[in-house]
Amino acid sequence: MIQATIKMNLSPEKIDETINILRSIVQRTRVEAGCISCSVYLDTENKNTIIFEQKWRSNEDLQRYLRSEDYQKVLLIVEMADTKPEIRFDTITDSSGVETIEQARRKKAPP
Repeated sequence: MIQATIKMNLSPEKIDETINILRSIVQRTRVEAGCISCSVYLDTENKNTIIFEQKWRSNEDLQRYLRSEDYQKVLLIVEMADTKPEIRFDTITDSSGVETIEQARRKKAPP
């Protein structure tokens, strides 16, 4: 699985328009082949920071999306950022859920 994340700071007057554009992209992206999830977030600590996050089944699915017209729109938004955005592509080889918490809590802490 590949997690793609873009974190960008925008001027306050650009936030609403940017979120609206990204929301429409999110809706279309979620139905793309290989898309596990796609979301846009507004940072609760810094109202001028938007996080655009996607998870893809494979690198091939991600590469296809990076060549799409919708991703071209994302890149245009990135260019509007006030500072250099943080763009990351992380490969996730393993994941777990509540069982990790349960396992950790079963172990006794050393005296």
